[in-house]
Amino acid sequence: MNSYPAQRMYAPSVQVCWSALVGLVLPLFLMLGLAAPAKAVAVFQIPTVAAGESTWVVDEANIISRINENKISGRLSDLATTTGNEVRLVTIHHFDYGDTIQTFTDKLFERWYTTPDEQANQTLLVLDEVTKTVGIRVGDQSATLLTDDIANSVAQETVLFPLLEGDKYNQSFLAASDRLGAVLGGQEDPGPPNFDDSFDSESTFASAEETAENRGNSTIILVVLLVLATVIPMATYFWYAGFGN
Repeated sequence: MNSYPAQRMYAPSVQVCWSALVGLVLPLFLMLGLAAPAKAVAVFQIPTVAAGESTWVVDEANIISRINENKISGRLSDLATTTGNEVRLVTIHHFDYGDTIQTFTDKLFERWYTTPDEQANQTLLVLDEVTKTVGIRVGDQSATLLTDDIANSVAQETVLFPLLEGDKYNQSFLAASDRLGAVLGGQEDPGPPNFDDSFDSESTFASAEETAENRGNSTIILVVLLVLATVIPMATYFWYAGFGN
């Protein structure tokens, strides 16, 4: 008769201890950035979009609003209808190990468009969210209008300038679709947007002294939380055990 209450009290006590431990350690890992990073994306994981299909934006990183995605898709659809030149914009969270954004873009281009005829009028632009790098690949026929210099400017200026000013992904892709649409539509290149470099870029980086101080503070917080993670579950167990007796 005496053993049953003790067993009945022991299970909830262990559960409470584990709950307290997880409740303390999990926020600690998240706060210090120790959680596992999001899995990288391989080319074969991107949905296939063949030449002639009506998919113009593949937002795997989920950083473009639905309203702006519809705007961009409408512009690129009109471009394809009137000129035969197709442009597709892709976002990913992070490319796979061993790739660069340009090798990823080239592989995806060749996976989507397998023959020279399919590739001729295609333009593919890919943005990696983590590294904020952009790759672009242009088919031979489209390249007669969208030259290497303009294509590189679209990737490295039109898309990146708004990101450097504050992660303005929607603005980046709207501007890119406008510029690509103008050039591939036979109009004069409007050029890249103006870059506002008036902010003090050095102020966004911590000094060596600040880094050392922050590291020391993080170490103290880590020690305190680990102590609490040990003491609180033990105290909780003995408190329950005391009431069980």
